[in-house]
Amino acid sequence: MPKTSETNSPSKPPAWLTRAILLGLIGYAVLGYVLSILSDLRSLSIMILVSLFLSFAIEPAVNRMERWNIRRGLATGLMFLSVLGAIGGFGIAVGSLLADQLTEFSGNIPNYLSDIDEFLEDNFGIEGATADIRNDYEEGALAKQLGTFADDLAQFGSTIVNILFQLFTIGLFSFYLVAEGPKLRRSVCSLLPAHRQKRVLEVWDIAIAKTGGYISSRAILALISALIHWAAFAIIGMPSSLALAIWVGVISQFIPVVGTYIAGILPFLVGLLDEPSTGIWALIVIIVYQQLENYIFAPRITAHTMEIHVAVAFGSVIAGNAILGIVGALLALPFAATLQSIVSAAAERHDIDEELLFESRRRRGHTKSKEDEPSEIEKTED
Repeated sequence: MPKTSETNSPSKPPAWLTRAILLGLIGYAVLGYVLSILSDLRSLSIMILVSLFLSFAIEPAVNRMERWNIRRGLATGLMFLSVLGAIGGFGIAVGSLLADQLTEFSGNIPNYLSDIDEFLEDNFGIEGATADIRNDYEEGALAKQLGTFADDLAQFGSTIVNILFQLFTIGLFSFYLVAEGPKLRRSVCSLLPAHRQKRVLEVWDIAIAKTGGYISSRAILALISALIHWAAFAIIGMPSSLALAIWVGVISQFIPVVGTYIAGILPFLVGLLDEPSTGIWALIVIIVYQQLENYIFAPRITAHTMEIHVAVAFGSVIAGNAILGIVGALLALPFAATLQSIVSAAAERHDIDEELLFESRRRRGHTKSKEDEPSEIEKTED
């Protein structure tokens, strides 16, 4: 009887399959390692990106100071000190405002609770609705918590300064990119042929112009907003009118899309805690000024700096927030304006075929015949 052991034994897989599986496993391991490295470098990449846009924002002012015969390194240092001073002052002003308002609110809690009890008893016959809360407050538990929170808010300004020192890496990168900007551009261009150098320098200049224009226009609008709100808040008797005006000016201009609403909440609440009528007047002031800014101030100030469609701006902010969070949302507008300018400069323009446009409109029912279209003379007379 013939032997069948050789036919029944399992055959070995082909050599190419073994190599493919081995290479696949090695590739998967390498890909996982690279992705882990990229994940670890994400924070550094974000810091470099922020530093790049910060350098774009500061460089126009540094270039102007350099034309005034101020050394570039000294001009860069002065600009950085100005930025740090402005951010630190904003943090101290807003932190002190919040601490004062919270302390005042903590002291007025018994009066607020009494008013609530009186209102509920007179209108609905409910007695002692806030008795438990009043007991907790009188025993000191709630007051102690609010007092501790107020002390923490009082240190808000110093916390901002400490955070700025922790962001030393961003400052270092930004300082280098601005102070050594011409040398850096020369080094980059030395690696490229002549036609590539021209394109890179054009893109670089557009990015600097758009980002610098965005920051300068926002700063001007923030200053106008702060001054007008300060005067209006002082007239209506708003407490801490200067600090609240600075808050409204900065937040409404430098936080995209929702900045106006965030900026208006704080003055409204502070006004309500002082007097309900003051809160209503504060809300009216903010709404009226927003209309003035939208139709008078902003179009004139941003006419040559941020020529970007509202829908594009809104979409870019959403995309930036989805990719990089709050950092991406803040950088979205200058990035979108820069990208739009680059595309506009690089795109090839063609003459419009009026016949095709007319046929398209006729098919959609906008016109009945070509005779109904106004002549060129009629268009000119109109």
